[in-house]
Amino acid sequence: MSSHDTMLIVGAGQAGAWAARTLREQGHAGRIVLCGAERHVPYERPPLSKGLLTGVSGAAESELLGLAEMQDRAIEFLPSLVATKIDPADRVVLFGDGREIGYDKLLLATGGSPRRPPLPGLDSPRVHTLRTLDDALALRRAFSGAPRTVIIGGGWIGLETAATACSMGCSVSVIEAGPRLCGRSLMSPVSQWLLARHEAAGIRVRLARAVTALDDHADGIHVRLDDGSMIVADLVLVGVGMQPNDALAREAGLDCGQGVRVDAACRTSDPHIYAAGDVAVLAHPRAPEGLRLESWQNAQDQGVAAARAMLGQTVAYLPVPLLWSEQYEHMIQIAGLPNLARRTVWRATPGGGRLYLGLDDSGVAVAAVGIDAGRDFRAARKAIEQNAQPPLADYQSCDASAAAGSATNTEMTV
Repeated sequence: MSSHDTMLIVGAGQAGAWAARTLREQGHAGRIVLCGAERHVPYERPPLSKGLLTGVSGAAESELLGLAEMQDRAIEFLPSLVATKIDPADRVVLFGDGREIGYDKLLLATGGSPRRPPLPGLDSPRVHTLRTLDDALALRRAFSGAPRTVIIGGGWIGLETAATACSMGCSVSVIEAGPRLCGRSLMSPVSQWLLARHEAAGIRVRLARAVTALDDHADGIHVRLDDGSMIVADLVLVGVGMQPNDALAREAGLDCGQGVRVDAACRTSDPHIYAAGDVAVLAHPRAPEGLRLESWQNAQDQGVAAARAMLGQTVAYLPVPLLWSEQYEHMIQIAGLPNLARRTVWRATPGGGRLYLGLDDSGVAVAAVGIDAGRDFRAARKAIEQNAQPPLADYQSCDASAAAGSATNTEMTV
């Protein structure tokens, strides 16, 4: 079979797996090759910071596309295979083991890697990151002894892991260099609520503090901060964001900017190469610099959209960003672009939840955050999709006290 029949997918995560499945479901009769740098079959990442850490769920339960299904769909799966070079002129990808695979269409679903700040001591065996299944299994073993834990980074991965570690009996400190938690993805009043909830669980949160060094000693790893203070820990988790794995695309001459730039059909600057998931920067009307969405929902939806586009179908993928997080007993759901909000309002929802709306200067809803808000969140999400001005009679403006509330207030629990 010639390369003109071959759909090649580099990256076997959420986006790559859904693309492979969709290509076959949508009628591609030719070759589908799915290459993964990891040794595992495609799996879902959300459980990594939750059930997989506690042992409530196993690796098999996070499996997304198993060997049996890939065999049934005639998807060639090549694990532990790293792509090293794209030759766009000949439409060939070279791999670390020396093999070459030609393609008619290529999908880059290479995801990202944990950012590693230039910190002295970062190579200590007591320092962990959390991105892969193997990372999660190593962290689960480490957490079993209820270690003193310092988490560097107050974003989603850091806070989800903090909540899980706390539930496992660990003593946890979170160090965040910014002025608030999840500063890039939440309106300020919701960050205040989140801070109150974690502190109520016994987690010590240090905001606007940077780690300057990590020193191994007999009594533990010394985490030194920029104010001269020091925390002694048994384990450090670095969760300061993700770096898109776009080196392959850059070296091939594709247009990149903190990821691989794609249009609404998931096409890169090369008409035979597409990108989806955490590595893709989407041209979007609400984000002139482009939008790179690091979420389970986007990885799935953009993987499906890319597959359809690769088959020549008309695709216009311009999503309203969606994100969710489970922390303690709470389900937190986010829609839209909180960074566009100029003011925030909120109201209680039936069952003890909360719904926050972020509004622009004209009163249009640009973001919604639901905390255990269920149906109410779905209605707010629809308002954002419609670019609408929602009725605000039941809402109140967020000031510091109203927004933060009490982390033990039953109004916030289901």
